[in-house]
Amino acid sequence: MTRQAGFTLIELLITLVVVGVLTAVAVPAYGSYMLRTRLTDAYAGLAGVQPLAEQYWANEHSFEDLDDAGGFPAATENFTYSLTAASDTAYTITATGRNGATGFRFTIDQNGRRTSALSAARIAEGWAASDRCWVSDKGGKCSE
Repeated sequence: MTRQAGFTLIELLITLVVVGVLTAVAVPAYGSYMLRTRLTDAYAGLAGVQPLAEQYWANEHSFEDLDDAGGFPAATENFTYSLTAASDTAYTITATGRNGATGFRFTIDQNGRRTSALSAARIAEGWAASDRCWVSDKGGKCSE
């Protein structure tokens, strides 16, 4: 009697179930990780503009044309940056999400006040807006 080599149908089905469960857990976790990584574009761009703004004000005694200053954040794959309010003594800079970060809008002003505004779709996904920080995950954790 010769013994056949190979896998039984039950062994193959068990393998498929295990792979399916692992995929069901890993794919959403990876998507969440990638989104949090995309958000760092905004954090870095907005935090980096603060020293530029202070230097600009020291030279010009106004924030009005801050977005024309060299060093203002350039658009990235995930965010565009704009000077949304400016006067002699105040400014607000906004990072607006696009592509993989659509629905996120982060701001910073002359006092360093940070806010996070989200589209209804992002709120429905479990993200929370904040008027005191830049949110960095669905739990509402603030980016430092």
